[in-house]
Amino acid sequence: MQLQQNFSLKNFNSFGIDIYANYFGCFCNITELEDLFTQQQENKINSHLILGGGSNILFTKNFDGLVLKNEIKDIELINETEKHYYVKVGAGEEWHQFVLYCISQNYAGVENLSLIPGSIGASPIQNIGAYGVELKDVFYELEAYNIREKKLISFSLIDCAFGYRQSVFKTSLKNTHIITSVTFKLNKHPIFNTSYGAIEQELEKMNVQQLSIKAISNAVINIRTSKLPNPKEIGNAGSFFKNPTITETALSELKKEFSNIPNYINTINNATNYKIAAGWLIEQSGFKGYRIGDAGCHEKQALVLVNYGNAQGYEILELSNVIINQVQNKFGILLEREVNIL
Repeated sequence: MQLQQNFSLKNFNSFGIDIYANYFGCFCNITELEDLFTQQQENKINSHLILGGGSNILFTKNFDGLVLKNEIKDIELINETEKHYYVKVGAGEEWHQFVLYCISQNYAGVENLSLIPGSIGASPIQNIGAYGVELKDVFYELEAYNIREKKLISFSLIDCAFGYRQSVFKTSLKNTHIITSVTFKLNKHPIFNTSYGAIEQELEKMNVQQLSIKAISNAVINIRTSKLPNPKEIGNAGSFFKNPTITETALSELKKEFSNIPNYINTINNATNYKIAAGWLIEQSGFKGYRIGDAGCHEKQALVLVNYGNAQGYEILELSNVIINQVQNKFGILLEREVNIL
């Protein structure tokens, strides 16, 4: 594929920010990817960006380089045992469409992750999670193209070093590999997870008589639809901030003034800390429904920053800075952005 120049990325990022890439190209396989890299070298383009679904990124300016859109597709059952299905998925597949496919095939494990925007390739980078389940819980391995060595490399669960919205691809291996496929280890016999959030209440509201992965998926879809704006209607990237983690001592101090602060126990490496709901912190700081021009906090979920029409990326970034400062002043907690800023 020939590179396209001065290419608008408005339809390729879920915020709908109207910025341009100097060069743009799509690839459906490794051969096409390597051809694009050759063109990058021939055109003396200094930088590149791999773009999946564009659902976890905020562009604040034009991209002075080459944007490569990952379009590698395919879903294949590569192995099965008495308890598990092993399903290999191309990095360019849409995450939610894969979840729906799993439900249609009775592959259990990803139903709690329904309606998360983005691509398969981005899911392990972020270690996406929702309603008590994270990507790492269903992960088996992935393949990634090593840009420097020009070859595919396999990564195991341990290799990926998953953490809360974290992986090795956001730290030591950032911008060094391009994920081409992810293999999932899915259950033949469902292990239902309904204790997190409002899933049990929604299932009751739906009058579900027999629990199933489809029922859980539908409940999650209902909950997310009621709380979160559709990026196709209002530009957003879902949760803009991570839920912060604090010590038990810090939580005790906060409870003296804010007795109803939502918190969840979080034990990592035998250390017990507490995760605080970032949306609650933002709402209590007065930002739910807050708006400056076309940049704002969603009226139903303060954790979601939105583009109401023609907001510039830097305006949304400035709003996030104001929120961070206000939350820190009020609660002494420093929020961390979940969305990547470019």
